[in-house]
Amino acid sequence: MSGRENSSGAGPRVWAVGALCHAVADALDARFNPVTVRGEISGFSRAASGHCYFSLKDASGQLRCAMFRRAASLVDFSPREGDQVEVRGRLAVYEPRGDLQLIVESLTRAGQGALFEQFLQRKAMLEAEGLFDPARKRALPTLPRSIGLVTSLGAAALHDVVTALRRRVPHIQVVLAPAAVQGAAAPAELVRALRSLYAMRAPVDVILLVRGGGSIEDLWAFNDEALARTIVESPVPVISGIGHETDFTIADFCADLRAPTPTAAAELVSAPREVWLGALELIEQKLRDAIGERLDALGQRLDLATGRLGRPSNAVLRQQMRLTHQAQRLRYAVASQRERLALRQQAVQQAWPTAWQGGVNTQAERLDRLAARLRLLDPAQVLQRGYAWLENAQGRALTSVAQAQPGDALRARLADGSLDLTVTASTTRRPPTQGH
Repeated sequence: MSGRENSSGAGPRVWAVGALCHAVADALDARFNPVTVRGEISGFSRAASGHCYFSLKDASGQLRCAMFRRAASLVDFSPREGDQVEVRGRLAVYEPRGDLQLIVESLTRAGQGALFEQFLQRKAMLEAEGLFDPARKRALPTLPRSIGLVTSLGAAALHDVVTALRRRVPHIQVVLAPAAVQGAAAPAELVRALRSLYAMRAPVDVILLVRGGGSIEDLWAFNDEALARTIVESPVPVISGIGHETDFTIADFCADLRAPTPTAAAELVSAPREVWLGALELIEQKLRDAIGERLDALGQRLDLATGRLGRPSNAVLRQQMRLTHQAQRLRYAVASQRERLALRQQAVQQAWPTAWQGGVNTQAERLDRLAARLRLLDPAQVLQRGYAWLENAQGRALTSVAQAQPGDALRARLADGSLDLTVTASTTRRPPTQGH
């Protein structure tokens, strides 16, 4: 109710406090809402409920603001003390205290709308030219020999990247090309730093272009058109690690690969040594297995060849048997020939006694000589004359004193058996001197 206390209608209207606050709120809503306000954040706080409270001020005024959890979850950056922002919302009166406050429905950095529009226009133009074409993106080197790094000497990103690389791949060379990463001079310095890496006599294998997080204004140098074209001209893959995971710049679209953070960019080109050592151990084991299998196969072939060859003593025995068989055949042939000659002798004895007898004697002498020669070839006959056949413990025949050492066990085959011997000493006979 209005709380009018003067029933006569004379004098000013008297309001109840709550009714007046409600009426003022209705007037504000009808007169101003929705409203957009630009100012500087002061006293920003986030409650456990997720609601945010702060003041928006400028040189001549201050306005209390409340941003409830749903609206706060849509803000794509972390508001901080002193940030210049633009807020859109509705004016209201907080009736329990009678305070004027702005209920914030959206919050952006001041000027972000114009910059974002410029970003979208430039992105569309370069995309139409094919600078973002995935077909031209190159794969990263598996084992880079050197890594180029473009960032500011004072940036936290430099510390993050160097720390990650030292931890994971301390053996890989890192070539730093310093450049400003924020401000009006930053685009030209970034272009100059990249081109210095392109012109190196011993070029790097991959380039990291990194910077820590920030506002759209802070990252604006990486939306530069000249920088975008320079990245595309790189002779080696370029990885961008600019800002946080939610930050995107034109440099990210031109790079061969985008990393969500500078540290992630370093990790993409630096598989830990443990990974490669594990791979080497696996390769080593495979080589050992392959060599072992090859040696086993060759061993089987050697065993087969040894079985086919047999022991030398067995070959000698086979030769002895062949000679014995040939001697028996020869003796049988001699006996048969003598019988035939005897028959012929009887048939012609009366006609040619002298000639026949001479021919018989000649043939008999010839046969005797052949038999003697056969006996000389018989190994058994050689052994009968006092010679011996020496072989080692493996059954191999010995033909030189160099084939036996003192202490070796030998076997001597004689005409009527064999003897087991042990070498005590050896003497090498010197060949006769020429001319004596």
